[in-house]
Amino acid sequence: MTDEHDHSAQTARFLLLYALAVAGGAIAYVPFLTIVMPSRISELAGSADVVWVAYASFVGAILASGANILFGWLSDLIQNRRIWVWFGLVSSNAILISFPYVETLAALIGFVVLWQIALNMMLSPLAAWAGDSVPDNQKGILGGLLAFAPAMGALAGAVVTIPGWANFSDRLSLIAAMVAVCVLPVLLFGKPTRFHELEQPSGQAEAKPFDPRKSRRVVVRMWLSRLLIQICEAALFAYILFWFRSVDQRLGDDDTAQILSVVIITAIPVAMLAGKWADRNDRPITPLSVCAAVSSLGLVFMAVASSPIAAIASYAVFGIASSVFLSLHTSQTLRVLPKPENRGRDLGIFNLTNTAPSLIMPWLVLGLVPIFGFPALLATLACFALVASILLWRVGQTE
Repeated sequence: MTDEHDHSAQTARFLLLYALAVAGGAIAYVPFLTIVMPSRISELAGSADVVWVAYASFVGAILASGANILFGWLSDLIQNRRIWVWFGLVSSNAILISFPYVETLAALIGFVVLWQIALNMMLSPLAAWAGDSVPDNQKGILGGLLAFAPAMGALAGAVVTIPGWANFSDRLSLIAAMVAVCVLPVLLFGKPTRFHELEQPSGQAEAKPFDPRKSRRVVVRMWLSRLLIQICEAALFAYILFWFRSVDQRLGDDDTAQILSVVIITAIPVAMLAGKWADRNDRPITPLSVCAAVSSLGLVFMAVASSPIAAIASYAVFGIASSVFLSLHTSQTLRVLPKPENRGRDLGIFNLTNTAPSLIMPWLVLGLVPIFGFPALLATLACFALVASILLWRVGQTE
């Protein structure tokens, strides 16, 4: 894919514009999937709304996963990420602002699926673009910058739901506008420095010393560890309010929303510092193992929490550590993938760790909570996080 450069670092401008675009992706799906879509389904389905939201989420997750792999592979094939991001941005926003015209549940589900496919046309090549453009010695700081995305997604959700400010149609237009404002700058002004070694097909690469961090074993461990932490995140995201209430009935929706916001915002500087440390010391995997271990500890504290203060503090430990883990893991995955020519497709396969937990987690919760209560679920999740830490700790020792 063209010229060799002797620059050792990507420009700060591209890194910042790229992080803003990733935040735009979070703004696209967080408010829509958590607030706008469920409220619209409630209007159309009435008392059957929970079932229809489950159907929409299930079908959407499966097709989004397939679309993510497909568009990643297509962007590998034509060696152009930017054009797919353009197509995905325009088509997903066009579908989004058409939602108010959908009057039946079947059509709504169809539109949700189409929108998920179009959104992944943008998100998958966007993820691979970082792999083409950010050298290994900046992957940590990239991970730190990616920690802004969940906060921006949550903030967008808060903005579009300000009471009396925007109706259903206005909310969709607001989301589409915010996404465009975040993603367009990198498409129009993001002119990344090219790094020949990041783009060169593996078969044409000059003979280099074997890098153990690019072995199949490391890729599998990275995939499994992310899946385990994402199952923990998904279970708590869905049931955190119920758990807080099980500890103290006075902890309500507003308290939970404030706690989640503080956790997401606090994770940003922690991720920035951890990413910088990883770059400076060339230890990309070690912070991931430490974050997974701290997540496990937080879950153990949650399992035994009996007061509101203990509940909030223990959740904060878990929430901050797992958020930092996911941000840094996203960028360090780009380091361990062995074949640049398949980067988009392989990242699509890694993306299954984001969607599969929503298919696994309900059965885990239903199998444990009604019989044994939340402590059993939290203890199980703590084991998952501990296994993730051990998987990565062994990789970190080879650094």
